[in-house]
Amino acid sequence: MATIQVEVWLYGPLAHYGGSDDNISAQVYCDLPVGSCMQDLLDVLGMPTEERGITFVNGDLSAMPGMHPDLKHELHAGDRVAFFHMKSMWPFQYRHGVKMAEEFTESMGNREDKGLRSTFEK
Repeated sequence: MATIQVEVWLYGPLAHYGGSDDNISAQVYCDLPVGSCMQDLLDVLGMPTEERGITFVNGDLSAMPGMHPDLKHELHAGDRVAFFHMKSMWPFQYRHGVKMAEEFTESMGNREDKGLRSTFEK
């Protein structure tokens, strides 16, 4: 079976899913079957999607607390995924104009508020 390798960074308390005990960060490389998606990566890591906050795939915003439209996002060889814990903050003013993954852009566009607020609820 053909595989891809994805570089994963886990920050804050999520670092333990990468084998770190320091609650700061962990870097791991995951081998996945070709055609794998974000949910498959989460399954390999043993991490429930609800535990992650802000998520980036190759620098594109793909998820935020309470908004995980990227679960079916297909991953490719060489992708870099960064998971930040729910306690991690990202200043609201930096969110506008950020490059977003296609699924996240679509999800934001479907929201009544278009994502223009500083807190997100489940």
